[in-house]
Amino acid sequence: MKRFFWLAVLLGAIWAVEVVNLILGYRLNDWFGLRPRSFEGLDGVLFMPLLHGSLSHAASNSFPLVILGGIMTATARKVVLVASAIIIVLGGLGIWVFGATGIHIGASGLIFGWFGFLMARGLIEKRIVPFLAAAGIVLAYGSMIWGVLPGQPGVSWEAHFFSFAAGVLAAYVLRSRLALMRPSEKV
Repeated sequence: MKRFFWLAVLLGAIWAVEVVNLILGYRLNDWFGLRPRSFEGLDGVLFMPLLHGSLSHAASNSFPLVILGGIMTATARKVVLVASAIIIVLGGLGIWVFGATGIHIGASGLIFGWFGFLMARGLIEKRIVPFLAAAGIVLAYGSMIWGVLPGQPGVSWEAHFFSFAAGVLAAYVLRSRLALMRPSEKV
């Protein structure tokens, strides 16, 4: 269970920030949200996953965050933090460079990045457990793929798209680290 501690800390941080943000009238989003092509909004690359627009927004991201983060931890524990950092930074920079004007917030980018990582890993590694994990994720969350397309007002499809792409790239870049894991560490 120690291996899931980081995920509990992340979820706790999201909810602690949500409570403070609620008390402050969601001013944290203005102060720390990602604003494309604005140097004041560049710090949002790192803070965006912690910020949400409402209690329901944070709640709707919490369940898939726990599920996909848990699968990441269970199947790629040696690279989960590095993969997450790649997803947050590259996905966030993609939004900063190409995103629509406005404030981008929410953990859904990280969730889409993990979704992309797990799907790509199942195809790249050609091993049964990652492949089965990818197949299960596609069956359970396959409809998420539509979230990378524009169309839903108020939803940052750019966060979904660039983070998904960053997750696929992370799976490709980290494949050698995953291959070097001892057989007892591979799941």
